[in-house]
Amino acid sequence: MQVSVRDNNVDQALRALKKKLQREGVFREMKLKQHFEKPSEKNAREKAESIRRTRKLARKKAEREG
Repeated sequence: MQVSVRDNNVDQALRALKKKLQREGVFREMKLKQHFEKPSEKNAREKAESIRRTRKLARKKAEREG
């Protein structure tokens, strides 16, 4: 992953790098790998995420329709 630094503006380059890492899911992956997660816990987490995602999509769809 590369970020170009223009005019010695390191702060702007760091912000751009953090955004790229966030989009790629690197921070989320690091957080998940900090400790071992049992397969049953992983399944429960993924199921909860799926439910949350479908509810969010339904909410957005309802807002668009009025």
